Amino acid sequence: MTADLSQLVKAYDVRGVVPDQWDETLAELFGAAFVQVTGADAIVTGHDMRPSSPGLSRAFARGAAARGVDVTEIGLCSTDQLYYASGAFGLAGAMFTASHNPAQYNGIKMCRPGAAPVGQDTGLSEIRELVESWMDSGAPTSDATPGTITQRDTLEDYSAHLRGLVDLTSIRPLKVVVDAGNGMGGHTVPTVFAGLPLTLVPMYFELDGMFPNHEANPLDPANIVDLQKRVREEDADLGIAFDGDADRCFVVDERGEPVSPSAITALVAARELARNGGKGTVIHNLITSWSVPEVVRENGGTPVRTRVGHSFIKAEMATSGAIFGGEHSAHYYFKDFWNADTGMLAALHVLAALGGQEGTLAALVAQYDRYAGSGEINSTVDDQAGRLAAIKAAYEGREDITLDELDGLTITATDWWFNVRPSNTEPLLRLNAEARDEPTMVRVRDEALAIIRG
Repeated sequence: MTADLSQLVKAYDVRGVVPDQWDETLAELFGAAFVQVTGADAIVTGHDMRPSSPGLSRAFARGAAARGVDVTEIGLCSTDQLYYASGAFGLAGAMFTASHNPAQYNGIKMCRPGAAPVGQDTGLSEIRELVESWMDSGAPTSDATPGTITQRDTLEDYSAHLRGLVDLTSIRPLKVVVDAGNGMGGHTVPTVFAGLPLTLVPMYFELDGMFPNHEANPLDPANIVDLQKRVREEDADLGIAFDGDADRCFVVDERGEPVSPSAITALVAARELARNGGKGTVIHNLITSWSVPEVVRENGGTPVRTRVGHSFIKAEMATSGAIFGGEHSAHYYFKDFWNADTGMLAALHVLAALGGQEGTLAALVAQYDRYAGSGEINSTVDDQAGRLAAIKAAYEGREDITLDELDGLTITATDWWFNVRPSNTEPLLRLNAEARDEPTMVRVRDEALAIIRG
């Protein structure tokens, strides 16, 4: 097929519509290019429940095996289960998923051994160049003896590893509603939660890549309405929603109210610091709440601020030896999980924290949710750079205001801050604002939006 790889290869992964933008023929080329760029002599692959995933995954394996590489297929899995296999086996890996995207999409998340990321600056651009050069003629023939393709089940081992990192055996009994969104959480949760003092109320655990109930994107408020209602109906202690490939988790409290991912980041950071003797570095991106660095310092840790995006978080985790990292998009990264993100491990921390005391989740997270936030607001603009320049001009030189351009533009005052970042793939500017109280946040948000949309 003729494919436009500029639309398919993103900053951190491969993602596009099947078969319009890519197909199994292209997946086979990606497999060959992946092993050539990484130098791997063995890899591990896994896939989600989308109808196109098994075929794409097997085509990738064929392309890799043709270059003399042995392939271990772990089959249906969550993305963090693939990261587990990459870390535990010391193998480069490829996960076939489009995460929370609609059913017609699919993609590849790739990593080096130990779940080290493959992004634009760490091999993905070279993989793209090779695939582009081979699209007309095919991958060159290899002199290597073809590798083997074998299957291995890792679900039990993955579950045991996670449960070895968080002790839930002595918590009080909890009732938890889990919305898997017909995604891979429906595959992993029953095994991970088995035997724990939890009453599990499952929602949409049937694996269905057509997503018949709602999109598997819990950051969109429309997609947690069912979970919120069910938590209240069941008088549950909390609710947890996973995205399509179950690498992110989103939490609602006993009232069905959403818990900010920044509050979860702060809660888990406090627990990880306690487990490490009150010492350690914690990574947070620049749109997480002020609460996060405050809680980290209060618990003896050192907060480090990074750009938005998992490749930046993982790189800083490796450089600084950080014990934990969190993003406001509900990605949570753990040193004890090869610096990779795992929503399941974050969920286990929340359950352990809640079950280790007698109060409600709302009361527990109140200490970590200290400010009023806008959430992320997207605006379509004709000129991203021009709008950012207009914002900078409006605030530059004001007394008691600082500006930085680590990622987009961040404006910080004594009682509030906001960040505006351009999308890499769409003509959008993304605004996040926070203040010490709701009226101030609304004023700052609306003032920024007026310039962005002006």
